[in-house]
Amino acid sequence: MKNIYLGVLIVTGATMMATGYAKFASAGEWGKYQVDDRRSGITYATPETRAMQEDDVENPAMTYVDTGADLWKKVDGKAGKACTSCHNDAAKSMKAVGTVFPKFDPKLKKLKSLEQQINTCRTERMQAKPYKHESGKMLGMTIFVRHQSNGLPMNVSIDGPAVPFFNKGKEFYNARRGGLDMSCANCHVDNAGNRIRANLLSEGQSNGFPTYRFKWQKPGSIQRRFRGCNKNIRSTPYGYGSDEYVNLELYVAWRGRGLPVETPAVRN
Repeated sequence: MKNIYLGVLIVTGATMMATGYAKFASAGEWGKYQVDDRRSGITYATPETRAMQEDDVENPAMTYVDTGADLWKKVDGKAGKACTSCHNDAAKSMKAVGTVFPKFDPKLKKLKSLEQQINTCRTERMQAKPYKHESGKMLGMTIFVRHQSNGLPMNVSIDGPAVPFFNKGKEFYNARRGGLDMSCANCHVDNAGNRIRANLLSEGQSNGFPTYRFKWQKPGSIQRRFRGCNKNIRSTPYGYGSDEYVNLELYVAWRGRGLPVETPAVRN
């Protein structure tokens, strides 16, 4: 067995996976979960986890879809509006919205994440208080909106005014940092399919976020995952909604271009 030492971490070849799971992880074709050389994180999961994600009754994050559906219709703020006041039926108005964020905002002259867009609607149109990142309401609304795009391919724009922000995200992804002197690419490009301690590394795609993780026992945003990864390599994380993370989010979304939205996904 081949061992790759990265600082104090040990990445072990995935050939030692349990019987059944090894068969699942070594399959050559992944259908809708694979586009060219890009594979969704669900292809690195156990058959049990995949089945849980695809069953709306068993998927533990589906309750957040219900939360978002309730919030969608709830009047809030001084303007006396609900999301339905402007957008009507989410199944129609929000279809494909989850495939294009983050995207360039001409007013801000920089990228805006889906969470930031939700809060813009709340503060400017509803005159309501913004949701706090990772709160139940923000996760519920984000999951609900992204869920309307399920099965549609990730399709973020990296052209025109988005170019400099895409380049910054790419630079962040490949830059070594922290006490372990590691980059995102070290794990998710160089070692996808290998183990780092007890965890099997995937390509780090974002098409399933916000994602329910067994470790968290609740869903979390892609930026929560960014912060966790930074902490793992002993690097100080950036704040939620920081330009650095929104730029990185665009680059990661582009890496998964064409992969279907799976929100809410289930991961280990």
